[in-house]
Amino acid sequence: MPEARQETELSTAMRRRARIIREAGGLDQAVSGGALDTIIRISLSEALILGLLKQGVHKYFAIFGHGSTDLGEALRVYDEEGVTRTINCRNEVEMAHAGTALAWQYGETCAVVTSIGPGALQAMAGSLAATSNGVGVYHIYGDETTRGEGYNMQQIPKEQQHLFGTITSAMGQSYVLHTPGALRDCMRRGTVCVHHPFKAGPFYVMLPLNTQPEMTEVNLLTLPGRFNAPTVAPAHPDSYSDAVRRIAAAKQPVIKAGGGTRGHDEFIRKLAERVGAAVVLSPGSTGVLPDNHPQNMHVGGSKGSISGNYAMENADLLIAIGTRAVCQADCSGVGYPKAEAVININGDLNDLIHYANTVGLPGDIGAVTTRLLEEIARSNAADPAAKGGWLSTCAEQKAAWATFKAERFAAAPIQDAAWGKPVLTQPTAIKLAADYAKSRDAAKYFDAGDVQANGFQIVEDDRTGDTYTETGASYMGFSVSALLACAAADNPRYGIAFTGDGSFIMNPQILIDGVEHGVKGMIVLFDNRRMAAISGLQDAQYGNEFRTNDRVPVDYVQLASAVQGVKAVFGGHDADSFRAALDEAGSHHGLSLVHVPVYAGNDPLGGMGAYGSWNVGNWVEDVQSRYLKQKI
Repeated sequence: MPEARQETELSTAMRRRARIIREAGGLDQAVSGGALDTIIRISLSEALILGLLKQGVHKYFAIFGHGSTDLGEALRVYDEEGVTRTINCRNEVEMAHAGTALAWQYGETCAVVTSIGPGALQAMAGSLAATSNGVGVYHIYGDETTRGEGYNMQQIPKEQQHLFGTITSAMGQSYVLHTPGALRDCMRRGTVCVHHPFKAGPFYVMLPLNTQPEMTEVNLLTLPGRFNAPTVAPAHPDSYSDAVRRIAAAKQPVIKAGGGTRGHDEFIRKLAERVGAAVVLSPGSTGVLPDNHPQNMHVGGSKGSISGNYAMENADLLIAIGTRAVCQADCSGVGYPKAEAVININGDLNDLIHYANTVGLPGDIGAVTTRLLEEIARSNAADPAAKGGWLSTCAEQKAAWATFKAERFAAAPIQDAAWGKPVLTQPTAIKLAADYAKSRDAAKYFDAGDVQANGFQIVEDDRTGDTYTETGASYMGFSVSALLACAAADNPRYGIAFTGDGSFIMNPQILIDGVEHGVKGMIVLFDNRRMAAISGLQDAQYGNEFRTNDRVPVDYVQLASAVQGVKAVFGGHDADSFRAALDEAGSHHGLSLVHVPVYAGNDPLGGMGAYGSWNVGNWVEDVQSRYLKQKI
């Protein structure tokens, strides 16, 4: 092995600055205490690291390539001095998901670093999960040189400037650091994007190969800190008067709690109880209202529940809160056929006026809801007791849903064609794993597909933050990749990834990266030997399945066991065996995997069912004709 080379003068100076920052307790302290000059001359790579430090960003998920060697060298020095932490990964999609999970679950903004070319495109593809769920993450990609000396390897081979910047700008906010002196503007725009109060998203920094080592002067005092927007709500009482009148007139109000309501649990409960509204959840808002709260009608939408969809279909007033009205959450616009009007609480003006006949209350959910409750109390116009009949009827539907769920959770193993023997149903297996997660206060991550669709119908959360289901983009491989956030977080929580065989094989790199970086968590792999969500959709629409399964059995226990440090356990074919496997895997002090075969087929006990409409396939004509007749 070659001897370590002597550090250059630039690296030595960089190390001195990093050490000063660590010893001072942070960049701001080093500057305010006079240990660092206000204006310094450094490389763009180091300047970017300092710009991110100013915003509290000091964790990086990285795959270095020829397009990021200079940034990598700067991170090496800052890592060695304990100022930053860089987690090397094996797949760009995986690290994009890990960064999303770290910001989403733990509130720790981080950066994803990759090189020019295919790596950047893969990381950008993975960032769709952050974009769809409103999660802020920095993405830093190597980019072609600015001098135009000829094609750079892995750039897009087209005679046009800033093509990667153009592509990323279509996904979200993007900045090409063509000029190192523009760093301050880049960081200002970046923090507004990734720390946006209600519509955060990834911010893409294009870092050209030749500008990374370029020296530039930086004023550390004027580098933007983290953007902290104040909570806002309409100030004048008149802004609420129409909403109060509509609530008073409504006989059957429903609150649709979208993903934006996560963390606003108490406000949703208070408003629901005060106005006598049934609450219907989106897949991403389970736990906003405790599972057993009498007004919680559970998930509603294209893959909703008996009670949730009943409340949507019979409501005369929709109170939409923190929702983008995604097709599956509002049945492609036809989920509220009897609704006469809408009250919409949302910070985004476009989402605010999505429905017709809307009273829009823009701003922070907590602040707006508080003011709305004050105006309701002042006017004394809304009587929750008057909604008692509505809530009683909804309660009957909730009881029917509870009975329906209990039948499926108690179902015996069913003979499966692919496995050639009786195996657990997916609802039974997911419920057992979810109960295990609750017993040890573990966070649950759900992957796309049938596992996810059954999962948000099954989980029984009493608070937000217990389940993370990536329904925004339904990105296969998210849940297992999200486990890497457990290793990066300051205060990690044991995590359990609920994944299907198709989703797992998309991102199995976690088996290596999880061991390398010390993940303490579990993968539960529900194996039905097919893409069951799509098989079921094909069968429901056309009566046939097509190319959604294979004939290749995989021994996932053997596959995972090939990675030293992973504890892999077979989950068996019955409930007792599966419980024992969960206990055995959970006792491992590291990353574990449980492989459990599950049934796929037409037996109604094998799934949780579908209760709404969706503007896809041969349902399109019917859904679109009904959409035209909606009053909202």
